[in-house]
Amino acid sequence: MSSVVDAAPDVASYVGHYYKVDGTFDVGREKIREYARAVQDRHPAHWDEDEAAALGYSGLLAPLTFTSIPAMAANHTLFETVVVGYDMFVQTEQVFEQHRPIVAGDRLVTDVELSSVRRIGGKDLITVTNTFTDEAGEVVHTMHTTVVGVTGEEVDPAITEAVNNVMVHGVNILGRGGEESRHERTPRPDGEIRVGGADRTFATDLRFEDLSVGLELPLRDTRISRGDLVNYAGVSGDGNPIHWNDHIAELAGLPGVIAHGMLTMGLGVGFVSSWSGDPGALTRYGVRLSNYTLVDARQGGLVEYSGRVKSLDADTRSAVVAIVAKSGGRKIFGLATATLGFR
Repeated sequence: MSSVVDAAPDVASYVGHYYKVDGTFDVGREKIREYARAVQDRHPAHWDEDEAAALGYSGLLAPLTFTSIPAMAANHTLFETVVVGYDMFVQTEQVFEQHRPIVAGDRLVTDVELSSVRRIGGKDLITVTNTFTDEAGEVVHTMHTTVVGVTGEEVDPAITEAVNNVMVHGVNILGRGGEESRHERTPRPDGEIRVGGADRTFATDLRFEDLSVGLELPLRDTRISRGDLVNYAGVSGDGNPIHWNDHIAELAGLPGVIAHGMLTMGLGVGFVSSWSGDPGALTRYGVRLSNYTLVDARQGGLVEYSGRVKSLDADTRSAVVAIVAKSGGRKIFGLATATLGFR
């Protein structure tokens, strides 16, 4: 559902703008393994077909945040031709809704919609919704990405030239388009939307009866190196230089290179799914970013994950887990929850 709340009129007038990406994104086995390696997710269902089959899946299971890959490619057009005029975008919130797990062999159609623009504290919060549909015409995954559009005095003007000098050719990450490049607003066409996954079953290690409110998940510490950042940038398509170039990071007002927010979210998914035993049991994952993970060139960075069961629903045999992620003594997730189904 699209919404507009006290937003800048030039961008707000495009709320509801929609397009479908031509062709399909083909989910391959090696792409799944490549992504699982990038987010350090060692659950065997992402690596071994027999292990995935033992959990009831027809092929290797993609990690929950895998959809960020086709979304990144699909959203470029929106940020180059519609959401323009900003000097920088800062990711602030992400929500994943997994209607049914994505597996190797899936062919996904990706939709893009500018679903909301809100002005809060003089800044524009821009939400983009991606819908992923399989060959049967069922929606298998929905992803909502919220970024803050930054302009003016908060951005060092030298960053534009510096970014242009180091970025991959043909990629515009600064929203530097103009009115003349904008498409006409195209709304989502009318029609039935069929959501898949209605009859999902789960193969979790724990039964719902094993859970209790307040139950704590085992702690996990994850190290991130500069090499991990470069690898993730290549795998995901997110080549923003604040994640690998100290000079650009400093021009952006950061103390140094920081980890991708989506990478720290992906690490969080592995933390939860290793506890549940079934990565496909995750039905919703929402993260509000509140700080960054600094990744030193020599020492790297460290993220500490902890969690506890926040609530239980006996009717759906599901649990909401509150996740805490810390780096350098600071919480990097302002609010993070994962909803999981249990056998």
